[in-house]
Amino acid sequence: MTNKGTLRSKRPTGLSRLLFRVPIWLYRARLGFLMGGRFLMFEHTGRRSGKTRYTVLEVVRYDRQADTYVVASGWGERSDWFRNVIETPEVTVSSGFGRRPARALRLSPELAERELCDYARRHPAAFQTLSRMMPGSVAQADCHAAAQVVPMVALKVVRG
Repeated sequence: MTNKGTLRSKRPTGLSRLLFRVPIWLYRARLGFLMGGRFLMFEHTGRRSGKTRYTVLEVVRYDRQADTYVVASGWGERSDWFRNVIETPEVTVSSGFGRRPARALRLSPELAERELCDYARRHPAAFQTLSRMMPGSVAQADCHAAAQVVPMVALKVVRG
């Protein structure tokens, strides 16, 4: 069972929400390559509305051999995109110049911890920022605590 701790950071509203949505417009205009390789956009289905929703996230890790992107839910289990992909795991991933169907799979806490520790090693400043959003005082090296409140999802590209 996972801890459903909530993150301290509030969801963006107003102008900050608008700024968070700019990357979506770039991807939809086929300019996603401007975001570099550390981000992707994915389309998912709203769990209540059934409408297509768009979210841009930082890629924690891309496994080229498995054609799988690992992403984190910075706002925890209450994040709309996270709840949507748990309900309907079929998504479409846009990265760089391509758009491909994929399937979302929540990582176990053990795998999430491993991914977060690797991410902290490769991107210490970004992990430090993520740690500040977590409840209590999560030290940078405490990947176990982070994995308890930051759900991780693998987006596995579906081939033909």
